[in-house]
Amino acid sequence: MNRSAPAPSALPLRFVLCGAVDDGKSTLLGRLLCDCRQVFADQMRKVEEDSRRWGTRGDEADLALLVDGLRDEREQGITIDVAYRSFETARRRFIVADAPGHEQYTRNMATGASNAELAVVVADARKGILPQTARHTRIAAMFGIRHVVLAVNKMDLVLWDRSIFQAIADEYRSLARDSAVENLRIMPVSSLTGDNLTRRRDSAEWYSGPTLLEHLETVDVESSIERESFRMPVQYVNRPSPDLRGYSGRIAAGRVAVGDRVRISPSGTETLVESIVVWQGARERAERGDSVTLTLANEVDVTRGDVIAEAFNPPGVTDQFQANLIWMSDRPLVVGRSYLLKIHSREVTATVTRIKYRLDVSRGSRLAGATMNLNDLGTVNIATNRPIPYAPFERYPGLGSFIMIDPINNETAGAGTVNFALRRASNIRWQDFHVTREARQELKLQRARCLWLTGLPASGKSTIANLLEKRLHAEGHHTYLLDGDNVRHGLNRDLGFTEADRVENIRRVAEVARLLVDAGLIVIVSFISPFRSERAFARGLFEPGDFNEIFVDASIEVCAARDPKGLYARAMRGEITNFTGIDSPYEQPENPDLHLDTEKLGPEECAELILRQVV
Repeated sequence: MNRSAPAPSALPLRFVLCGAVDDGKSTLLGRLLCDCRQVFADQMRKVEEDSRRWGTRGDEADLALLVDGLRDEREQGITIDVAYRSFETARRRFIVADAPGHEQYTRNMATGASNAELAVVVADARKGILPQTARHTRIAAMFGIRHVVLAVNKMDLVLWDRSIFQAIADEYRSLARDSAVENLRIMPVSSLTGDNLTRRRDSAEWYSGPTLLEHLETVDVESSIERESFRMPVQYVNRPSPDLRGYSGRIAAGRVAVGDRVRISPSGTETLVESIVVWQGARERAERGDSVTLTLANEVDVTRGDVIAEAFNPPGVTDQFQANLIWMSDRPLVVGRSYLLKIHSREVTATVTRIKYRLDVSRGSRLAGATMNLNDLGTVNIATNRPIPYAPFERYPGLGSFIMIDPINNETAGAGTVNFALRRASNIRWQDFHVTREARQELKLQRARCLWLTGLPASGKSTIANLLEKRLHAEGHHTYLLDGDNVRHGLNRDLGFTEADRVENIRRVAEVARLLVDAGLIVIVSFISPFRSERAFARGLFEPGDFNEIFVDASIEVCAARDPKGLYARAMRGEITNFTGIDSPYEQPENPDLHLDTEKLGPEECAELILRQVV
């Protein structure tokens, strides 16, 4: 195999190969690898053997097997995971992500698009533009891909009919305009034969454009990247010795030189760059894409997740912003539920406060909805528990893209891009008053705290909470009891029992409990609070040690037998829906501060245990 080195001046091109299932993406990539002489002879022999074993083309080599490496992919003839390949020609080096076409694996396509500069969208000439074609195009645009190529594949199966190609091209141009694709090229190709991929199809004289490979070799993706001010998220505080404190990261935008004045976000502190250190030694300057360690002229407070930026044009800081979001979890997105949000090198707790709309990927229309499900695209408002340095994705991709993580199972639940900060985030400030929580506690001669009782309906929460408050009151403590049923008569009377309403129910109660603790009270909360994520959100509102999760435990059978309100019987007859333990789940606490087994302990014993072990 002869392999020519790419021209030294040509930068590598990262592109994602995407489109609907069975449109020929893997075969297209396999053809590129073969025709660019990137396949060793023994690899080709193995592909030919596997083609006879797995393929459906007789003795003909199935080039898709060059990139479909998983056994399941070969058996089913589909791509499941993102397959990364690197190849080169005399003019350029390429890094390509072969993304799966099945809707089930859309999250993997988003992974491939997140690091790409160009997207090659493949469409079968016999099928045209499918919903998944549209979805992949919109995801590519959402992740800032400015260059898109539509490869109308399998043209040999429609005898290179120009009218078929033109109809598909016209439909896709409309989709590209609607998705804000800036640079579009459409070409007819055949992955099977290589026509218009690596060599021209002479009989299709009506197409006068370049081959796909020619376009990939010459497209200029750098010129479309706006030159912006210096930004570097801090990934690591580097202390190799007591005499050196450096701040390590990858420059997300712009350039920096020794002596430049910089500002630390979100603190706003300004200082000078004293030195720029890389693994080879010291440098006078660095630019976008370089991984460096900066030392600063003054002792300033800088931590992981801060952004070092040009002093005269620093990034924004916000705790509320609007974003485009793709949902990647089997569990629906619920407004008000807490997630971990990772943006550049900062991790915060975040909630979606509003779903503005979901996107119909086929027609581009906006759909109303209170939730987002797997593979949905939409625009949402997000609030974080503390301010974050950010930038709109379209200007600074490195500071404007994020992922959302389910804190319960550490699953990547969503990925998105920041559009803009919400104005009210900068207009609202927490007011500090002279009478503090500590002063209120001292007046009441007690330590304020929240005692959060959770458990199935009829497990004994309200009974225990009532006895506990009576004991505390008798001992001279200042208390308040928040009970699930009582709160729904007033504060939460507008909420039902859907998952979204349950999340909002707990959010409101947790915020009220926090205010009451700030008032110096011992707050007893008696709520089913069925979801771990909402209980984790509630705990996160309090200082360490001020929140105690108490699991009031009884089996569903025992609770149903007690059934003081007759609710279990009605739920089992289908008269009540979304009833916890019957047709709505209860997620037991994994590490409660106190576990009360009410099948073995009476209410008085449970109240006594709380007094002795928690209060």
